[in-house]
Amino acid sequence: MSDEHRLRTESYSLFYGSFRALNDITVDIPANAITSIIGPSGCGKSTFLRSFNRMNELIPGVRITGRVLLDGEDIFLEDVVALRKKVGMVFQRPNPFPKTIFDNVAYGPRIHGARDRGGLAALVERSLRDAALWDEVKDDLQKSALALSGGQQQRLCIARALAVEPEVILMDEPASALDPIATLRIEELLQALKQKYTIVIVTHNMQQAARVSDFTAFMMTDEQRAGNLVEFGPTKQIFTTPRDRRTEDYISGRFG
Repeated sequence: MSDEHRLRTESYSLFYGSFRALNDITVDIPANAITSIIGPSGCGKSTFLRSFNRMNELIPGVRITGRVLLDGEDIFLEDVVALRKKVGMVFQRPNPFPKTIFDNVAYGPRIHGARDRGGLAALVERSLRDAALWDEVKDDLQKSALALSGGQQQRLCIARALAVEPEVILMDEPASALDPIATLRIEELLQALKQKYTIVIVTHNMQQAARVSDFTAFMMTDEQRAGNLVEFGPTKQIFTTPRDRRTEDYISGRFG
């Protein structure tokens, strides 16, 4: 686990038209660690997560103030395609393309210009191994990805994200649609992946946040319904000796 910061926001606010959805968030996200974002529904967790690869820009009327930095560089000054190569995203529900397993994983590298079949095959194998899926699918790479189980599909989507060799992986409740066994596989996978990647995960599951993450950010809405960062720190400290009473109330189930 590194003390180096991979991601940082500085006085970051996001607006939908005149509505302020995120309010003045400053936080450092450590490299090679898992950071979970927790908080009640509607507090802006997913909006904040999507800020790190500029997905909110797809929504009409969005504007931002402040800065979001990746390795010290303002992401809003960078080409968005290049940014999304560095910052991958895994969504709540598995969303494999209606293609073969091989073509799902090879899709991103091909978009970025990879053409060598041998090199692609090696990259697909490495990505599937890193996603703990290779042994289950190595003899079925030409099978439709849609034939896989839900848990396998989600690991395939993780492999697809890994194939473009990102620095950061964003995950928006990646196990909420999965059964407990598949969820455990994903959680075990995250522990292995953090050796190579910086991982930020949104989860509603307090036990999951406590199990898998090294750091935790707790968010809440204020009187104007804007999402605010209440507290950030090592997960053990947040869950055992939170500094803010609101954090303690949420974690202990008094609200939310």
